Amino acid sequence: MIEIKNVSFRHKEAEKRSVKNLTLTIPEGQCVLLCGESGSGKTTATRLINGLIPHYYEGELEGSTVVNGLDVTKAELYETARMVGSVFQNPRSQFFCVDTTSEIAFGCENMGMPEAEILQRVDTAARELAMEQLLGRSIFELSGGEKQKVACASVSALHPDIFVLDEPTSNLDMDAIEDLRRTLKLWKSQGKTIIIAEHRLYWLTDLCDRVIYMKDGHVELDVSMKEFLGYPAERVMQLGLRPVRLDDIKPQTVLFCEENHLSLRNFSFSFDREEVLRIPEVTLPEYGVIAVVGHNGAGKTTFSRCLCGLEKKFKGTVTMDGKLLKRQDLLKACYMVMQDVNHQLFCETVEEEVQLGMTEENPEAVQQVLSELDLQNLSERHPMSLSGGQKQRVAIASALLGEKSILVFDEPTSGLDHLHMEQTANMIASLQGKRTVFVVTHDLELIARCCTHVLQIHEGKSIAVYRADETGIRRVRDLFSD
Repeated sequence: MIEIKNVSFRHKEAEKRSVKNLTLTIPEGQCVLLCGESGSGKTTATRLINGLIPHYYEGELEGSTVVNGLDVTKAELYETARMVGSVFQNPRSQFFCVDTTSEIAFGCENMGMPEAEILQRVDTAARELAMEQLLGRSIFELSGGEKQKVACASVSALHPDIFVLDEPTSNLDMDAIEDLRRTLKLWKSQGKTIIIAEHRLYWLTDLCDRVIYMKDGHVELDVSMKEFLGYPAERVMQLGLRPVRLDDIKPQTVLFCEENHLSLRNFSFSFDREEVLRIPEVTLPEYGVIAVVGHNGAGKTTFSRCLCGLEKKFKGTVTMDGKLLKRQDLLKACYMVMQDVNHQLFCETVEEEVQLGMTEENPEAVQQVLSELDLQNLSERHPMSLSGGQKQRVAIASALLGEKSILVFDEPTSGLDHLHMEQTANMIASLQGKRTVFVVTHDLELIARCCTHVLQIHEGKSIAVYRADETGIRRVRDLFSD
């Protein structure tokens, strides 16, 4: 039983409270979806349950949080960790080891369990999650979905009564999401209590028993999943939520005339003598917005890094505007917003950060982009003090204000709610006919809202190019559902 009573919390140095008089009871064995727009208090609620507030995230706390009779606001974190297992949005942030087997065993070792029991728990967790083939692997060689599996196994090995997941699918493809769903079904069949804070809803409709919609730090709506599924698509959108069904996603982009083309030739890259990318030739529309799709590990990010000239061992050329661009030329012509934007935030304020790539001052353009991405009230904040979604939008703003001819966005909507996904999609769509844009994504809704074409990559070698019209969107949906 989880009991949150009259809890208010304000992070240290934050202007307002993340949750206000939050009261919530979750009985044993229930699977709960926490949803709502960014900043509604979902993540704060999960951190109250797993004890990270107030033991890791400091601030002003009122009220009580009791988990299975334990007051987690006063108990040591290791006591709470015996009962509550946490899977974060970015699994890398919770890894301590460099190989998968050691990572799964780490929590058990920390609890002082006997060696024989640890080995048995590691084997059981790997078998139950169907990931025996990942044992003994380097963490650094895994795809996003494989890392998520390791994170789930590492908490599953502890046998907690409660699992808390915060945006677990933000960087996963449909296969990896289905694997995660099977894991959650297993935990549910074992009678575990599961709390999932999530923006993507469609994969949870037959899993969750209850939907808790949060707004401005408190519970606005608390209904059964069955009742929630009866809401029309318009009401779900009014709540600021993503579509509940994939079939509700329709293409909304206007396709432009393909007059000019971008040619990629002899794209190849090898990692430790293993060839992971080989594309002899592909022709794409210049000044289009091109979605790059494929399963986790297909080679999408490698393709993007090569396109931007970031890989020294990359071989290949790009022809654009009749000019042949080699690796050094691509470095000058491209701007990439990485999947983990923490690697590319350098300045003291948001306003300074977004202007970093500009050669001439243009205050009006800066303010327009900040406004359109809902960043105007954060202009004086340090970029590293922002939430994950806010950092993502800062990096996107910096790319939009730069003067590069090719822009590459790697998962630009990971962790974004419906409103901010739409804002990002609108900004990217506005670049049609002005810049050549590549969007590496598993977000079908983003593709439908802003992309003109789709580049599908399979195992780094097989490719297909098609329009992002209704037939193309259905094809992408089928690809994700394979």
